[in-house]
Amino acid sequence: MPDSYRMIGWAWAVMLVIWIGASLASKKTVRRESLRSQFRYVSLGLVAGLLISGKGPLGTLTGRQIIARTPLSANVGLVLTVAGIAIACWARFVLGRNWSGWVTVKQDHELVRSGPYRIVRHPIYSGVLLALLGTATAVGTVGAFLGVILAALALRMKSLQEETFMQQQFQAQYTTYKQNVKALIPFVW
Repeated sequence: MPDSYRMIGWAWAVMLVIWIGASLASKKTVRRESLRSQFRYVSLGLVAGLLISGKGPLGTLTGRQIIARTPLSANVGLVLTVAGIAIACWARFVLGRNWSGWVTVKQDHELVRSGPYRIVRHPIYSGVLLALLGTATAVGTVGAFLGVILAALALRMKSLQEETFMQQQFQAQYTTYKQNVKALIPFVW
């Protein structure tokens, strides 16, 4: 069981390295969201991370186990975490140089609709949420699942800002894309 937890940590570390490395090849930014907009979802994301990890002042209040820490829950959590990270990385590579950690429009920005972007409009967020759900399953605490809910809210806020930017940039083309492809969960939402 401890190996599953260690592997979950390694999976997140690998994703971080991929993200940092790939960010070096992004196109030049021509428009960026406001700091106020970033602050809202980044703050929620940080609280979510603390809850999922069990760190910080909320740890004692939300540390109650709701899923027993067993080899099965650890392995299910590992599979979901790795699957989610794989989806997010796939989407990141398909997005290519158009990617940014913040909501931006890049120079010569392209509307990517291939790969996982045929299935959902925000597959990086879908993958991250699946990975967070996997990590929460392995951790098994109330706080971990509350963290997933907060992370979902933060990513939804960010995705709505992205939608605004993409709608302004691609107009009717983006409207058609929104009508045909769900935001985060294939065929549902």
